[in-house]
Amino acid sequence: MLPSTLLMPQSFLADENDPTALGDGSQQLLAFKDSDIKFSLPRLMEILRDHRHEGWVLAAYPDPNTRRPLIGAGFSLDLQAADHPQRDPLNPHPFVEPSSAQLWQAAGLAPARLQQILDQYDRDLKKWSPRTYHRKIVRQTLTPQLTEEEATQLLRISAIQAIYNARGYCRDFDQLTASQQMALTQLVFQMGTNLQQFVGFLGAVNDQDGSRELPQLDGFIETDGEHWKSVQDSLIDSQWARRYTVRAAAVIAMFDPQYSVEPGIAEQRIEAVLRPPVEHVVRNRPAATLRVASYSRHSGKRGKKASRSQVKRKLT
Repeated sequence: MLPSTLLMPQSFLADENDPTALGDGSQQLLAFKDSDIKFSLPRLMEILRDHRHEGWVLAAYPDPNTRRPLIGAGFSLDLQAADHPQRDPLNPHPFVEPSSAQLWQAAGLAPARLQQILDQYDRDLKKWSPRTYHRKIVRQTLTPQLTEEEATQLLRISAIQAIYNARGYCRDFDQLTASQQMALTQLVFQMGTNLQQFVGFLGAVNDQDGSRELPQLDGFIETDGEHWKSVQDSLIDSQWARRYTVRAAAVIAMFDPQYSVEPGIAEQRIEAVLRPPVEHVVRNRPAATLRVASYSRHSGKRGKKASRSQVKRKLT
């Protein structure tokens, strides 16, 4: 198998004499090999391109929450390099948080292109509302600023960074199943450094209290299946899972040790918890009749005018 660095055109690799090029660990990312993980990197990239996860837009667009520029499968275009210390004394693996410009170059793209895209984004942001951006994305009328191949290279280096940092979050990353490795990598890709705030989840993944190895007072020892259920429960109880139920269900299900046997059933089980059936309240007829009569008494011009008013939909 060819080294990962040969997968990129050599002319695009950054100049080692450039102090801004490929710093802060980007060289470690270029040393990645497919054999470093159990799952398929192309399969992960395919998932991340899906609209249920990050989506795929070949022009800069605003993050729905921060309005900072994104492109491709949610690649941030203006992040600065960050200091991310390893705070787990039992995990010697470091974190790598390069800037957007450094990742851009590591993906084999010319630095001048990045600045051109950012300049165009600033101009468009002044004249387009979030609703306009959303409409252009849905209708696919944004003028592409990257080719499919360039956006794929950008996604690839971002996914490799997520794999690298997933090892920093999990001491026994190499012992995880293929689906568990992919699930943790997806969490890192989607949350970045915010994942360090999921203290309960990370504690469960790393089994920091050793509860699986020590007999409990009642003689009960946690099985492997029960351990991973605890890991899943720690994510199910998070605001992230409640807010992004479809995405979360797909990711949380992958922590099931039996996921590869019946992935559909594993995902349905999580969906049933995150999206329980809605209980319809049966109201008695007299109360309904009173509400209808009350509405009729207040009908008229005001009622017709009110019925024509529209509620602005929140852009998602």
